[in-house]
Amino acid sequence: MGQEERIQNAYRGLGGKRTFYDGMITCSTLSGRAVCRLVWGMGRAETQDYLCVALSGIPEGFSGRLLEVPVGTGILTMPLYREMPEAEITCLDYSPEMLEWAKCRGEGLSHVRFQQGDVGALPFGDGSFDIVLSLNGFHAFPDKEAAWREIFRVLRPSGTFCGCFYVRGQNRRTDWLIRRLYVPKGWFTPPFETAESLRHRLEETFGPAKVRTVQGIASFVCRKAKEKHP
Repeated sequence: MGQEERIQNAYRGLGGKRTFYDGMITCSTLSGRAVCRLVWGMGRAETQDYLCVALSGIPEGFSGRLLEVPVGTGILTMPLYREMPEAEITCLDYSPEMLEWAKCRGEGLSHVRFQQGDVGALPFGDGSFDIVLSLNGFHAFPDKEAAWREIFRVLRPSGTFCGCFYVRGQNRRTDWLIRRLYVPKGWFTPPFETAESLRHRLEETFGPAKVRTVQGIASFVCRKAKEKHP
């Protein structure tokens, strides 16, 4: 079984348990709060804190083109997209099961379209989007270098790249559990950035970056400089 198939199978299992997955990602259910506390050392306030920073790259009343990859079940962003009726939003995910849950949650949002696809080979032209949003995805992508190149390619000059994902070196218990449980399960795929290596990569690839860590999660906002090249 190849790496991509293992990733898809792992997330197929999670996608089939939407209530558990949603509760875990939002720290909003009993089981979700237990996972957040045990694995990440966070409560709901800390979860909302890092998500707030990650989403701060999307201005109020945004009316441009936005790509979210991966969208997951849509629990983190569909409420936000309901407040952005003038925007043109594309939600992409590798997992068909996750995408179906997101579609259900985004029902009635005519300005949002859903597409199955691979972040390492995005089916969009150069400079197609004003904003690329990636929440809790990079730690799972099997080919991270391809993902970095593709996100850079589809983001227009002066466009914003924002999001969040796991970084190693911030919480020893989190690092141990990721290495011993999440990686063998295929939920996360090494190599992983540190907070410092992420800041360096963003600034070298895109431009000035704001990076903030909450336990083992780094949230970031950066803007693609006009003269930058991958």
